[in-house]
Amino acid sequence: MIIDKDTIEKIAHLSRLELDKDKEEKMLKSMNEIVEWVAKLEEVDTDGVEPLTHMTVEQSVWRQDEAARTLSHEDALKNAPKKDADYFRVPKVLE
Repeated sequence: MIIDKDTIEKIAHLSRLELDKDKEEKMLKSMNEIVEWVAKLEEVDTDGVEPLTHMTVEQSVWRQDEAARTLSHEDALKNAPKKDADYFRVPKVLE
């Protein structure tokens, strides 16, 4: 597959991009290089190779995500600059 100027113009239109002639030439060259690289990847024999979901076999070293009550309602509101009983007061952002 070869990408031509018409394809670049169509992609730019769909992406709502404005490309001048210099940028169009650079984009044309870059996209054709990408297509050539993908074509080379298609030549690689992948029979018997398991698909990867991650690049390593390492397991997550982070703790489990467990719901816990770590901050009380009163402590959360304690340092609020403005509060109204049980809620934070914030400036109005919509008119």
